[in-house]
Amino acid sequence: MTLAFRSFVALFTSALITTATLAQDPIKLGEFASMTGKEAVFGQNAHKGTLLAVEETNAAGGVLGRKLELITEDNQSKPGESATVVKKLISRDKVAVVLGEITSGRTLEAAPIAQAAKIPLISPGATNTDVTAKGNYIFRICFIDDFQGTVMAKFARDTLKLKRVAILSSVSSAQSVGLAKYFRERFTSPATIIAAEQKYGEGDKDFRAQLTAIKAAGADGIFIPGYYAEAALICKQARDLGLTLPLLGVDGWESPDLVAIAGAAAEGCYLSTHYSPESKSPAVVAFNQRFQQRWGIASNALSVLGYDSAMLAIDAIRRAGSTDGAKIRDALATTVNYPAVTGSITFDTNRNPTKNAVVLTVKNGTFTFVQDVSP
Repeated sequence: MTLAFRSFVALFTSALITTATLAQDPIKLGEFASMTGKEAVFGQNAHKGTLLAVEETNAAGGVLGRKLELITEDNQSKPGESATVVKKLISRDKVAVVLGEITSGRTLEAAPIAQAAKIPLISPGATNTDVTAKGNYIFRICFIDDFQGTVMAKFARDTLKLKRVAILSSVSSAQSVGLAKYFRERFTSPATIIAAEQKYGEGDKDFRAQLTAIKAAGADGIFIPGYYAEAALICKQARDLGLTLPLLGVDGWESPDLVAIAGAAAEGCYLSTHYSPESKSPAVVAFNQRFQQRWGIASNALSVLGYDSAMLAIDAIRRAGSTDGAKIRDALATTVNYPAVTGSITFDTNRNPTKNAVVLTVKNGTFTFVQDVSP
């Protein structure tokens, strides 16, 4: 064997080994979530669903002949942290897809980074209408705020028969500002008015001044588009001030901490959200069983949205036949009737799905189904 031939064999063997090694490398999925901090319940619950999707896929043989690796970064519920961790996921970890975040504000921070890098980002729960406007690599699997605001305005007017609703919204949350706008537009009519509008900031603890003004305005209900940490305190303080009127919330209320903090004050409150575990659909029943077996707790909207977003990413990688960001993006954009647990997903031209909403109430300390609302 000549030296030249031996060199050729060595190079050819090395190439085969490298190719085989690359084929066995895991496909990396990046997740950014509020695992700690004020909205930790959001991130922790979504992560449980996301991880379950990855574990089930790996148990079934992976994707494209490779296992999946989930890399999760904690943004600590802090402004600015999402941009930092998503840069790390993309530049250092080389993820194929970014999953997250539940909140609109933190998704809006990360979206331009994913767009610039041409890495698809799929948000499980960011409902602000501006999210997917950040670019054609940005997707979400939840309904958007104009629909959610419409749902609660219609529910307040047609189901609860309210006439004079006040709005108590956060000035520091993009989602809250948008929801207040859409509710105001959809509720106001010759027969129904917004009796008062009051504001608060994220992290505030005392809402008595705003609630006192609402009480003086003669409101017969309050729409509070915000997150559970503030909403729970608002419920308590409203009841302490003798306000027995209906309190209406949104998907950001859905957390066991709402009931844990507000206690009896949460009873009879209403909220719109993405999913009810009480649904009898076979997909929901099966998911509940698997989630309960894996985690020992019941599922909720956050966990199922995390699951659906991960499974949609996995489906797109499989259909793309590649981990290339552009090919995955194109596969996502052409998604039609994907059978998610939260309902069939087909993306419109703005990469938003058309989804139903559900209205829940707090009854005996538990989120209980009231009604479905279609677009």
